[in-house]
Amino acid sequence: MDRVALRGLKARGHHGVLPSERELGQPFVVDLVLGLDTRPAAAADDLRQTVHYGVVAEQVVEVVRGEPVDLIETLAERIAQVCLKHDVVREVEVTVHKPQAPITVPFDDVTITITRRRT
Repeated sequence: MDRVALRGLKARGHHGVLPSERELGQPFVVDLVLGLDTRPAAAADDLRQTVHYGVVAEQVVEVVRGEPVDLIETLAERIAQVCLKHDVVREVEVTVHKPQAPITVPFDDVTITITRRRT
């Protein structure tokens, strides 16, 4: 399986369990690795036979900006499901970064990474 990666998609969301997270929002960063067979698109040099990563990026940002959830696990799952709606995508790895998570000790980042496959 071939891989198309999108790294560092940024959007502001209102996800989290604390009222301040829901009210003020914070930045989220998303990395995606889409698994698909790119051979048909490459042979025909035809965008319609592969995944349009610009469209995927816009859809992922909509999810992050959209309806708030408590957990980044839930956010990652929603993103994965959006990616799998593209017919050519057979699997997706989603990493959601929450670099401004409300943690009381110094840290660089909090992430969740999930992998989902088409059933």
